[in-house]
Amino acid sequence: MSNAVSFLREISLWSVVLRLIMALFFGGLIGMERGSRHKAAGFRTYMLVCLGATITMLLGQYQSEMLNMCWAKYANVTGMRTDVTRFSAQVINGIGFLGAGTIIVTGHQAVKGLTTAAALWASACMGLVIGAGYYECVFLGFVLIFFCVRILNPIGTHLIEKSRYMNLYIEFESMDDVRAVATRLREYGIHIYDIDLDHGKQEEFRYPNAVFTMRLNGKQSHAEIIAGLFKLEHIKLIEEV
Repeated sequence: MSNAVSFLREISLWSVVLRLIMALFFGGLIGMERGSRHKAAGFRTYMLVCLGATITMLLGQYQSEMLNMCWAKYANVTGMRTDVTRFSAQVINGIGFLGAGTIIVTGHQAVKGLTTAAALWASACMGLVIGAGYYECVFLGFVLIFFCVRILNPIGTHLIEKSRYMNLYIEFESMDDVRAVATRLREYGIHIYDIDLDHGKQEEFRYPNAVFTMRLNGKQSHAEIIAGLFKLEHIKLIEEV
């Protein structure tokens, strides 16, 4: 057992495959739990961040091994003592500012762009691996990142639709209508955790609105709840956020 673990700690093709798949799996498990609770960072975001961090760590180990083996004689001849990991560290720090620019909070108080930022960061990590010539990690890393971004999108949407946690953005004609919505939700057996109210602004033609954070009893689907609320009078807009 100890020999097998020692082998997997070395930099080899099988070690790279195992580590990247573990990052995908365990990051996805954490993201699945967060997504089921309707948090902003969900299934794919956690996968991509865990995957990018694993790729970066693999790159650091690869560079260290190359400096001590294949590149050792050139470093001794030239007297080079440069820490090559500093360059990748600067890229990781810098890409954070670029990724932050893709994250926005919408007018409905919903956070958007987290998965895009995570994909951007993971792509930057993959670019570092390409630049280092770590080809075994490059191709598998690309496949897994593409898998997260493209293939897993319907799965993430399905998890949100089946979640027992729900956030609804609702616009009314007046703030007096909030009580009618809350009463209807309680009739469905829904537990309301929080109501974030906004009185709106007449000069900006904004209706009064509220974001309801709640937990479903498991009997109704999200679509049925939204359809039931639309039957109330004075409701202008309902969106799940």
